[in-house]
Amino acid sequence: MRAPGPVAALVAALLAMLGAGPAAAQPLIAELSQREIAVTTGFSGAEVLVFGTATGDAAQPGADVVVTLRGPNAPVVVRRKVRIAGIWVNGPSERFDSAPSYYALASTRPIEGLLSAEERRRLRLGLSSLPLSPRGQIEDPSFRQALLDLKTDQRLYAEEPGGVTLMGDRLFHARLFLPAAVIPGQYRVDILLLRDGRVIAERDLPLTVLRAGTSAEIWRIAREEPFGYGLAAVMLAALAGWVGSVLFRR
Repeated sequence: MRAPGPVAALVAALLAMLGAGPAAAQPLIAELSQREIAVTTGFSGAEVLVFGTATGDAAQPGADVVVTLRGPNAPVVVRRKVRIAGIWVNGPSERFDSAPSYYALASTRPIEGLLSAEERRRLRLGLSSLPLSPRGQIEDPSFRQALLDLKTDQRLYAEEPGGVTLMGDRLFHARLFLPAAVIPGQYRVDILLLRDGRVIAERDLPLTVLRAGTSAEIWRIAREEPFGYGLAAVMLAALAGWVGSVLFRR
C-alpha cells in the first residue's frame, strides 16, 4: 500500500483537528510538524512545517495568511572595518541589546501590500519593522542595515513573500528553515489571518530548540567549568599539533 504524500497527510491532520470538538470553534486552527528540535553535534538545520485552516466566518474568500517564527533575543555587536595604512582594523561599533536571534516571515503576498506601515511596526512584521534599537549614540542607520545583512547572509533572518501556500479558501501551509547556527531556547510561531488590511484572527504556537547528546554535554562543561574546558581545548590542540608533526616529519 502506498504511503500518503505530505499534502494528503496535511489534509488528514487538519480534518482531525476540525473534528476535535471545541477547538473547531476557533476562527483559526494551526499546528506545527514538530514542537521540539534537538541540536546535536551533527545538526545541519531543520525544517518546520506550519499548517492550519480558517473556520466559520474567517474562511471567507479573499483572506491572506502571514506566518512568523521568532527566536529568543540576544545582544549583537556590529563593527565597521576601517583601513589604516593599508591594514583593515576594527573601527566604530554599535551594540544592539535585544536583536532577535532568529526571525523568519512567510506570507501569501508581500507584507507591504497587506498592512499599513504603522500596523506592521506595531505587530513587528517584516525585517524593516523589527525594533532594533542600538545602545550607543551613533545615529547611523548603516549599522542597523549591516545587522540585517549579516543575519540574512547567515540565514538567520528571512522574509519570503509567497512562502505561504493556500489550498482553497481555508487550508494553508508554510515551510520555515532553521539553519545550523540557531541558538537553543524558546521560539514562537505566530499565524495571522488578514483581510482588508486588518487582522481578523491569530494564533501563536511554541517551539523549543534544545541541545542534545554530546553537544549538550560539551555546552554544559563549557558553561559550568570554563577554566577546565579551556585547558582541555588547549591540551587537545597541542596534542593534535604534536601528532601531526610526528606523522609528517618525513
